[in-house]
Amino acid sequence: MSAPTVLQARDVQPFQRGDGVITTPLITPESRPGAAFTTGLTSFPVGRAAPMHSHNCDEQVTILEGQAEVVLEDRRLLLGPMDTTYIPANHSHCFNNVGEGRLVILWIYASDHVTRTFSATGQTVEHLSQGDKVN
Repeated sequence: MSAPTVLQARDVQPFQRGDGVITTPLITPESRPGAAFTTGLTSFPVGRAAPMHSHNCDEQVTILEGQAEVVLEDRRLLLGPMDTTYIPANHSHCFNNVGEGRLVILWIYASDHVTRTFSATGQTVEHLSQGDKVN
């Protein structure tokens, strides 16, 4: 039996994704070996977005702060705080900050091994690796 884990966000090293986008990993294989999922926060400055991409696992995203446009394959929807998406593995999507302040999302992946495949190039990278940038 494994012990519970408490992670204090102030102790987490943020990951600079480029273009002012910052990801704070929370539950990861490094912070909690053996966890069945991966979680974190990403903050987008005004006007910033992630490129269209898909993952090798299901993803849930909840908007914590700001206004987002989510692009789900060929649909575009406006979302605000506490709106939540469920995106099955291998479905292209992205989140764009369309508000007047920062956009903060909470993401949860249904795996402890996450990859990102960029729709424009087909390139697949390990989640939060040096290749996992927004620009």
